[in-house]
Amino acid sequence: MDEIQKSLLEEIAGLHEVPAGAYNIRANGGMAGRNTTANIDIVTKEDKQGIDIIIKPGTKKESIHIPVIISESGLTEMVYNDFYIGEDSDVVIVAGCGIHNGGDKKSQHDGIHSFFVGKNAKVKYVEKHYGKGEGTGERIMNPTTIIEIDEGGYMELETVQIKGVDSTDRVTKATLKEGAKLVVGEKLMTHGSQYARTAFEVDLNGESSSAKVVSRSVAKDESSQIFLAKINGNNKCVGHSECDAIIMDNAKISAIPEINANDLNAELIHEAAIGKIAGEQLLKLMTLGLTEEEAEAHIVNGFLK
Repeated sequence: MDEIQKSLLEEIAGLHEVPAGAYNIRANGGMAGRNTTANIDIVTKEDKQGIDIIIKPGTKKESIHIPVIISESGLTEMVYNDFYIGEDSDVVIVAGCGIHNGGDKKSQHDGIHSFFVGKNAKVKYVEKHYGKGEGTGERIMNPTTIIEIDEGGYMELETVQIKGVDSTDRVTKATLKEGAKLVVGEKLMTHGSQYARTAFEVDLNGESSSAKVVSRSVAKDESSQIFLAKINGNNKCVGHSECDAIIMDNAKISAIPEINANDLNAELIHEAAIGKIAGEQLLKLMTLGLTEEEAEAHIVNGFLK
């Protein structure tokens, strides 16, 4: 890997060197490195671009890194990754995509990730998107995440996009069985003329299933954001969606929550709040010696932490 690719890898996956455990590194449309373990296998798909990640039942305290990096201007790709998380396992999966575009053609990565979480399995999935480069070509990322959680399963989904992505359309769809639980935390910041759309749809089909979807976002300059969250309570269940956003400059934000109770014992809540940074917050920090710009940055960083 060259220095640009290494810097992207550090930004999206926190990797300074080859990670321990299982990993698959994709760079400019091809495999740049792979390792499997006794409990985790990674297999290249034969019918389309992508991989199958197979985690044996009972696997504990192991991690999988599957970052994607693009440093060639004009490269576009669609990747399909399927995750099979065995019963009673407990693993962490670190993904993410970084694009460096130094040219005048768009670079784009679209991915469809499907998760099949086994009975009583637990998985944390971390996905970070990042863009950079001095070129005029767009940096585009469109991730789709499809989740099926079996009885008693648990999945935590943590997504972060705070810099350099010109356009993104993020779709997440989840189906939960009895006693299953989904927790989603999104952190998003747009600036310039960037556009971001996030859409969540969760079907709480199983008795005592639950979902919590929380988005924190900041929109600056002329950028625009759309947040959609739909929770369908189809059994005795608990669902909560929340959008908390800061709007700045000439940006635009739309929050469209939807909850559908299709069972007498479905308990569903939605919250949405959009507003500017409070003047008293800025004033307090400025009295401590910060400039207005420094005070704004401090507040935004704390909000997205």
